Amino acid sequence: MPTQIDVVLPCLDEAAALPGVLAALPPGYRAIVVDNGSRDGSPEVAARHGARVVHEPRRGYGAAVHAGLEAADGELVCVLDADGSFDPAELPSLVAPVLGGTADLSVGRRRPVGAGAWPWHARAGTALVAALLRRRGVPLRDLSPIRVARRDALLDLGVADRAFGYPLELLIRAAAAGWRIHEVDVTYAPRAAGTRSKVSGSVRGTLRATRDFAGVLRTVDGPR
Repeated sequence: MPTQIDVVLPCLDEAAALPGVLAALPPGYRAIVVDNGSRDGSPEVAARHGARVVHEPRRGYGAAVHAGLEAADGELVCVLDADGSFDPAELPSLVAPVLGGTADLSVGRRRPVGAGAWPWHARAGTALVAALLRRRGVPLRDLSPIRVARRDALLDLGVADRAFGYPLELLIRAAAAGWRIHEVDVTYAPRAAGTRSKVSGSVRGTLRATRDFAGVLRTVDGPR
């Protein structure tokens, strides 16, 4: 196993969740918190709890993830939401297929636990996009924000989207490049108290993400 695995955590106003998330990272997993313009002291909280902090002034989920990917220097990179909805202790189960050579990209399939973990509008939007992906040859049931791959390979994909369409473009480009994509069930809990989802937290956020996804589906070629 590599001596260090980097974990990129895109962050916008997640101060209430960060202490628990960072404390739950397994040994050997280094946190890179990419602050995307927080106003709640998230960067300071992250630094106090041992994370490396990167500042990305350009707003957008994809911009934050890409900045973290560029800042990472581990062979393997995990991406994980910083809101407490995922259990960092499950990262090794996603790392294992990539590390073992049976997958090039390992992604989580969310299994919600607890009321309100995954609102109906977010689940419906995800199901629609996942169905469109399967029609294009990408064998997934979810479009989850928790995933693992090799850093250099991710950069070589040339993902251009810097908004909510980033993970969708990544999946399409990975499948087109012949990557072996492995889906692993992961628990999905309600966000930490005091934080709010930028996507599933409102119908408006879900619609904005769906708009970004539609743009990617129109412009990015999938497997042939």
